Amino acid sequence: MPGSDPPSSFGEAAAQRHAPEEAGPAEAPSGWPGRGRRWGDAGGTSGMAPLRVAAAAVTGVIVVAGLYFGRELLVPLTVAFLLSFVLEPAVVRLKRRRLPRAAAVAVVVTLMLAALAAATLVLSEQVRALSAELPRYEATIRGKIRDLNRTLTQPGALEGAARTLETVRQEVKEAQPKSPLPTVQVETAPPSPLDAAMAWLEAVGGPLASAGISFVFLVLILLDRQALRDRMLRLLGGDLHRTTDAMDEASGRISKYLLMQLVVNATYGIPMGLGLWLIGVPGAMLWGVVAALMRFIPFIGPFIAAAFPLTLAFAVDPGWSMLVWTALLITVLELVSNNVVEPLLYGPSTGLSAMSLIVSATFWVLLWGPVGLVISTPLTVCILVFSRHIPGLQFMEVLLGSQPVLDAPTRFYQRLIADDLEEVVDMAEEHVAADGLVAFYDDIAIPALRLASLHRQHAADAEHRLRVLEGMERVMVELEQRPAPQSPAAGPPQVVAMGGKWEIDLLAARMVVQALQEAGVPARVLDGDFTSSSFFQRLDLHGARILCLSVFAAEPQAQVRFLCRRLRRRWPDLKIVLAAWSAPAENLASVRDSGVNAVASGVKEVLAATAQLAGPSAAAGHEPAPLPEDEPQRLAALRGSGILGESHRPAFDRMARRAADIFDVPIALVTVVDEELQHVVGSSDAASGTGRDAPAGDAGAPPARGGALANAFRWARSDSVCSHVVHEKSTVVVEDVARDPRFAGNAALQAQGVRFYAGAPLADPQGQVFGALCLMDTQPRELSERERRLLQTMAQDLMEPLFAAPVASPETPADEPPAASSASTTVGQPVPE
Repeated sequence: MPGSDPPSSFGEAAAQRHAPEEAGPAEAPSGWPGRGRRWGDAGGTSGMAPLRVAAAAVTGVIVVAGLYFGRELLVPLTVAFLLSFVLEPAVVRLKRRRLPRAAAVAVVVTLMLAALAAATLVLSEQVRALSAELPRYEATIRGKIRDLNRTLTQPGALEGAARTLETVRQEVKEAQPKSPLPTVQVETAPPSPLDAAMAWLEAVGGPLASAGISFVFLVLILLDRQALRDRMLRLLGGDLHRTTDAMDEASGRISKYLLMQLVVNATYGIPMGLGLWLIGVPGAMLWGVVAALMRFIPFIGPFIAAAFPLTLAFAVDPGWSMLVWTALLITVLELVSNNVVEPLLYGPSTGLSAMSLIVSATFWVLLWGPVGLVISTPLTVCILVFSRHIPGLQFMEVLLGSQPVLDAPTRFYQRLIADDLEEVVDMAEEHVAADGLVAFYDDIAIPALRLASLHRQHAADAEHRLRVLEGMERVMVELEQRPAPQSPAAGPPQVVAMGGKWEIDLLAARMVVQALQEAGVPARVLDGDFTSSSFFQRLDLHGARILCLSVFAAEPQAQVRFLCRRLRRRWPDLKIVLAAWSAPAENLASVRDSGVNAVASGVKEVLAATAQLAGPSAAAGHEPAPLPEDEPQRLAALRGSGILGESHRPAFDRMARRAADIFDVPIALVTVVDEELQHVVGSSDAASGTGRDAPAGDAGAPPARGGALANAFRWARSDSVCSHVVHEKSTVVVEDVARDPRFAGNAALQAQGVRFYAGAPLADPQGQVFGALCLMDTQPRELSERERRLLQTMAQDLMEPLFAAPVASPETPADEPPAASSASTTVGQPVPE
């Protein structure tokens, strides 16, 4: 049992092997569905669930009814809000030129009205000219219709059948009884001019009134946008950070969607007008504008836009060439727009699935008519974004979003338990072809087996467990038949892998061996029960230098300690690598004390650990970074940059303090790596001299410039993690130093208690990397993709003033600072994707 003494006999060991674990129902690690729940529970559902569903249904009905009956007010208001997203950037630009907001709004609205008026005049002239020309085409239309009738009435292969059907229809009509009463036909008098005028005003007055209300709302929104934003935040309440993120994301997505749709429509309408002009279709500019506007209406807009030029081409040309060329032009533009322009610009901007676009268009057109069809996509984007941040609406993200609702390991595991072997193999082959075998095992297969281990006792039945084993074996057989990237190494196996308690442990061991063999390392799998005495009697590790033990147990210390003790009695020089696939980070210290030489949680880490233990760097305990290929050029650029000068230290210290505060880490440094040393040119403790919970340097060491951190982290280049950033020229994140074979034995990191590292490169405009803006912590942690981009942006902002201003030499006195320049990165600034 976890934490108990090793078994004193093989019988006790076997009993432990087959006894149920006492840890209770397993819980999902961080990032997995169901974290914090006991596996097998109903996910927190109770007798209140039907009541909640009924309440949600009633609420939905009330909301839909309010949208329908309040459409007279809501439609203009919604249109005004959407237009404000388009016009707000122009207002902001004018405000940056020191123009008051009211004046900026007046200028933007005036320009918008002027553009609409000019477009209306031009298009009206086009319509007037086209109307005057239409009578000239009457003879052409009649001639084509006569030709079509003559063609259709000519004898054909189906003429006999058509005549027979017509005869039958006539017989049926004559057989019907005739009414004795005379037929009464009611004729209505034509409307008077006054009635016609009133009907026209009634038809036009509604849209004009809605447009006027939308214009008033638009002006008010632009004038008081910030106050409206504050009121919205106050109404939503709750978590201010979550609400702010939701509003920022909604604003950004809608603005991007409208901008991309405008670009897509322009790239369609302009070529349409030019093409129709070259073909000779009258009113080419008018039809180009109509085509661009109609594409704002999803699905049916392009068909409506295409009908006008096709009809006119049919009427104008006595022949058929103009109609054919017009149809060909529309077809080409549709293919280019739908398959090239829209996927490149428009598609990724909303995050909506195709099904949700169709459903939302149908829903909004039923509620708000044609206007709802036009604004359906922006409205649905708002719902999608807010559903991500409001817990009660997260089901809407599942229904509307285009992102997969199951991550790749969960989807792979579900296909396994569904016995969908063909799709399982296809997923594996696609992932291996894209990212490689090791990445597939680390990102898909091992997490899927981890789910199988968690579900083993409380969710999966015998058939599910059998399907997982057989499916994974099928996948591995298929992957073994791929062409090997390199020929296998000759000689006896240097690495031996064996499973722990369950069959999935053995499957993971086979994955490790397959990855080692693909890397050219001789390896083999041991299949057997290591808790039995006969297994150790038959065990032959001749020629093996490393043994990899694969275990999915969350707390395998007792089993591993027992195994290590028995192995070292017979093979004292054997190196043991523990692949603790499911061990939490907080248990790694005790796992490492079980007698193993290295602990890994992924196949890539296992490969790195075996390479380290088998290679010459095993004695050193860590892996120094290789030198970049352009190292002489990098060093020359470093010397000429003046980055080591004292004049830059205040800016570097400020950025280090800002990074420590933003990312909430005790240590943040700005480092520069030269031929031999890692120099600390900026540190988060420069102001106070100590740093927040930062380790102090050696007591006997002379004080370094910049505080205690600068002294503590002034290392040899071989010990520097930042040298890996210099070599890779990209951001390096080590979530847990103790689990990374490259740094687990680094004495310098161990002396300072560093468990987490993240460094972004400091590069010049030519791409030469001088060092890193790095974060360190004494506890393992993760860095999200958004935080990585933020760290990279901060590193870029730190270097921009260095090369924007005249370069200061290393001898520049400290009292002559360079020209003042502030970094653009601030707390909460969104990083462009």
